[in-house]
Amino acid sequence: MEKAFKLDFENDKLGSLYVNCCGCSRTEGLHSFGPASKPHYLIHYVLDGKGLFRFHDKEYRLEAGYGFLIQPNELAFYQSDKDEPWSYLWVGFGGSRAGEYLGAMGLSARHPVFACDRDQELYSIVKDMMEHNTFGVADDLRRNGLLGVFLSVLAGSAGVVAREEEDRGNQYVKKAVSFIQSNYCNPIKVTDVADYVCINRSYLYTLFQNYLGMSPQQFLTTFRITKARELLDSTSYPIESIALSCGYSDALVFTKAFRTMKGMSPSQYRKLSHRENSREQLQEVEHLIAQLLNPEG
Repeated sequence: MEKAFKLDFENDKLGSLYVNCCGCSRTEGLHSFGPASKPHYLIHYVLDGKGLFRFHDKEYRLEAGYGFLIQPNELAFYQSDKDEPWSYLWVGFGGSRAGEYLGAMGLSARHPVFACDRDQELYSIVKDMMEHNTFGVADDLRRNGLLGVFLSVLAGSAGVVAREEEDRGNQYVKKAVSFIQSNYCNPIKVTDVADYVCINRSYLYTLFQNYLGMSPQQFLTTFRITKARELLDSTSYPIESIALSCGYSDALVFTKAFRTMKGMSPSQYRKLSHRENSREQLQEVEHLIAQLLNPEG
């Protein structure tokens, strides 16, 4: 269920930039939309609470201060958090230059998420649009002018993931990966990684999804299990010691994570690995004996 104030405007769909609709919503837990499409561009901005946005097989978990773009005629899904449902505002728009402006801002199907700390300005702009809702040239011009102001606020925000910001995002990911590689043996959490690179957890999640195709938690777990495999292959350490060496204070939690990723327990993996190593060693010995018995062969 959704409590919403919504306005849809009739227009001739001509011009470089025009408003199709706008509104504000306070949702209940797990309220969702889609998967469905809209015939125009649609920007949502989160004022409060949390939720997720799914687009082009990628999922973004967002909170207050973040927003997302839905492209025309593209399937999208978004849903409010169960415990902290979000409130958001939105603006739907089109025009011959709408895509060009969004591209210059760095918003696209590949980078549909942005951050902006000017929530009061954005809310005031949408509120102004909704207050000037009559059919007439004066209000029509005002709404379309306010759309330009709305986009200019987003374009001027340091948090918009524009093309020139991509290198910065890449640096955040590199620093986060380096931190994980150096500290996987400690009981670090994703919040520790985000604190190290000085960004919030939601933005770190977005960057990892964009650059690596997985969440920070997935990367951390994958790296730890990879290191655990190396220790299982090369040492006779007890499972408990390997768990501690890879950042797991609880061997049961480690075993569960290992089984989820590899389809078997650490002990089963070690036995299988040792059998394969023994088979390779036996083949090497047999080859050496054959060479000694038949040096001309």
